[in-house]
Amino acid sequence: MSRTVSQIYDWMDEKAPFRYQLGFDNAGFLVGHHGAQVDRVLVALDITKSVAEEAVELGAQLIVSHHPVIWNGVKQLTDVTPGGDLLLYMAEHGLAAICAHTNLDAVAEGVNDALAHALGLTDVDQLHQDGEDAQGRPYGIGRVGLVPTQSVDTFAELVKQRLNAACVRVVDSGKSVHKVAVGGGSCGSMLADALACGCDTFVTADVKYDVFLEAKSYGLNLLDAGHYPTENVVCPVVAEWLQNAFPDVKVMVSQRHREIYHCV
Repeated sequence: MSRTVSQIYDWMDEKAPFRYQLGFDNAGFLVGHHGAQVDRVLVALDITKSVAEEAVELGAQLIVSHHPVIWNGVKQLTDVTPGGDLLLYMAEHGLAAICAHTNLDAVAEGVNDALAHALGLTDVDQLHQDGEDAQGRPYGIGRVGLVPTQSVDTFAELVKQRLNAACVRVVDSGKSVHKVAVGGGSCGSMLADALACGCDTFVTADVKYDVFLEAKSYGLNLLDAGHYPTENVVCPVVAEWLQNAFPDVKVMVSQRHREIYHCV
């Protein structure tokens, strides 16, 4: 038995409500026919041309991704730009796209809970709370938890290994690591939240130079483990959600999508 794109979207909207997305975001049902039949789904952090080709080769009709395949208004749809070429390919091969971005960052069991779990945090709580869902559970970006007291370098090695990160950029403020904030993706703007929660360490990605300086001045250890590693941890989680919700649909995680850079 197959399902439709709209049925899967409706279920995702209950699990990670799209109304929770931040104002700059473009999460939702972004490509395809809402009534299209789906018997295979591919889950990936990003929808790249390689991921779209993988979906076609696997016989998938739908890609569920974290990052939106369309960010801004599309003014032309041609094969002369990478974005246009990708969208044309998807349309020509009947691929639909549902993208759950900042809504998936914020909800219980989403990106940041997956990141906290991957790093072995215990006593996990909110880093920043925006509200409560229909079940009374808090939602918001980031999480806070505890790890056994250890040195910054020891914890950085654990982060690199657990996330399979190419490298981890580290500001050592001189404190041991015990209370840790995590923010999957670009959360360098949340230093104040980490400090307000009494954290000695913050793990995130895409940190700018001035933010490293700021963290050092505040006495906060800051680890940048990369955007892809800090968010890709959610893909197996989403795949498990979908497989449990739709046992008659085959759900797969992309094996082709990888970190775009390496460190030397």
